[in-house]
Amino acid sequence: LTLTDRARRSIDSADQSSANSTYFDGVTKATVSVLVANDTIISSALKVARAKLDGFIAPSNMMLKPSIGPVEILSFAQLLERGLITHWQMPLNEVLADQTLESEVLSAISDIEPETGQFVDLYLAFINIPIIGKNVLGEQEFARLQENLKPGEHALLVFSNGDYSYVSEEFIPQTIPTRLSLTQSGFPTDIRDIDFYSYYEPSFAIPLPEYQDIHVLRLKSQSGFELSREMTLGIGVNYKASFFDVQQHLFTREMTLSDSLFMLNPDAINSEPKPLWMRIWEDRAGIIAITCLYLIGISVLFVKQTALVKHEKLTHWIRGGSMLFVLFFIGFYAQGQLSVVNIYTLLLALYNGFKIQVFLLDPVIFILWVFVFISLFIVGRGLYCGWLCPFGALQEFAGLLAKKLRIKQIKIKPQQHKWGQTLKYFILLGLLVSAFFSLNVAEKLAEVEPFKTSITLHFVRTWPFVVYAVLLLLLSMKIHKVYCRYLCPLGAGLAIVGRFPLFKLLRRRDECGTPCQLCKTKKCDIDAINKDGSIDYGECIQCLECVVTIENPNLCVIDKYKDKKVKPNKPASSIQASGVIVVQPL
Repeated sequence: LTLTDRARRSIDSADQSSANSTYFDGVTKATVSVLVANDTIISSALKVARAKLDGFIAPSNMMLKPSIGPVEILSFAQLLERGLITHWQMPLNEVLADQTLESEVLSAISDIEPETGQFVDLYLAFINIPIIGKNVLGEQEFARLQENLKPGEHALLVFSNGDYSYVSEEFIPQTIPTRLSLTQSGFPTDIRDIDFYSYYEPSFAIPLPEYQDIHVLRLKSQSGFELSREMTLGIGVNYKASFFDVQQHLFTREMTLSDSLFMLNPDAINSEPKPLWMRIWEDRAGIIAITCLYLIGISVLFVKQTALVKHEKLTHWIRGGSMLFVLFFIGFYAQGQLSVVNIYTLLLALYNGFKIQVFLLDPVIFILWVFVFISLFIVGRGLYCGWLCPFGALQEFAGLLAKKLRIKQIKIKPQQHKWGQTLKYFILLGLLVSAFFSLNVAEKLAEVEPFKTSITLHFVRTWPFVVYAVLLLLLSMKIHKVYCRYLCPLGAGLAIVGRFPLFKLLRRRDECGTPCQLCKTKKCDIDAINKDGSIDYGECIQCLECVVTIENPNLCVIDKYKDKKVKPNKPASSIQASGVIVVQPL
């Protein structure tokens, strides 16, 4: 797991401009490991909370029925009868006669002047629900209410005519009433006055019972409050427990809205969240689609390469564009750089118990590996190493820059070249062996790959890693794709599997190698053509340069000089191996 580019992040739920926003030092451009860690922590925390803490219950699978067309006209009495409005009454004499109350509480209540005989006479209605709100407020006032609410918020109409009001004499509009509370599953819900009747006189579509206080309270969407669940109303009475200690006694009543308001929520029937890998695939659908289109494109290109390579400039343009796409989209943007680490991760998974969900967590890497694995048996390693490897593309551009700057190339002798090719196989073996003994050691040894530094982290890393990656790129300006040829353990692994492909698509001529050496000495920069003219598919990256030469009469010296004769006394061995004039003697 590599964490880079520290950034400041804001946590504020829905309101981005809130003054109460909380900031923390987060991480951007982190790997899929962060998603796994986050999903594991959150899901585990919820499981523990639901098992051990009161109130942590699964979300409701019910939702409000959508309001379609005109609502049913109902009177206030009908709304009460159907359970759409709650009426809470507590006669004062019954409260005073309650022997379970402490004497201090009874003393505080007895100080209340008995005007109506009802200690609590409270009506409550969730008027954001259309059938309730439109019947109580009327269409015009209901529309005004909706303008005051944000999506997902609820509005609770409260009015009272009891001797003890739900708001105190010191109540300030747009604040929380200190006497009234609303809880659900043991958790308090924030209810705040929206000052609905400060500038407008209360107006209703139906007659309401007489009231002394009336307010509209807002329940925010972030509160997690669900109308379909049982809720608890509370009226608090302050009393003096001692001379300096003022406490509050809470009278409560359970409240439940009518089942007729709700329907089964199809999205919540299965409360289990989608697996993390599925959510990642959905989030990266665009990247996946573009990657798949490119894979289809290069597959068609390989199938139709015989027709393509006849057009030298077009082939070079397509290859150049492909390298740009692979480097910047698949590499830097989609983070699709395959690594030898993937290989021994797979081997360890097979050894310890294979679970495909682990590999599905990175869709681009998974798709590339499936594609590459299949292509190894069909056309060999060249399809990946030459057309899909971001670091390989970066080395290609380093080589092109060297040619533009006319930097003299270092010629590797055949014996040194053969020895260098075997080096990457020893590196691969060392990595695989170390992985079975210590993943930490194997991970450190895998830094022989410069992929993480150059492609994943964009060279934003501690200086030893950056220096190593830059040195490889500078060296590739003197020795073409030096890392791919001699050091890449991933290429070694692919070469082993793809050494004998089903189709050898690169066309050869009888004259290739005997006597013509043009492609070997001048065209194949990676030196994957044997002296006899055959292709070493274990090393070839299938850049198509040799077949472009063969199919172009102006480039292939066999066609270019086929009508020229060589003097009989000139032995075949003296024919120029450089490819200037390379024809068999007549």
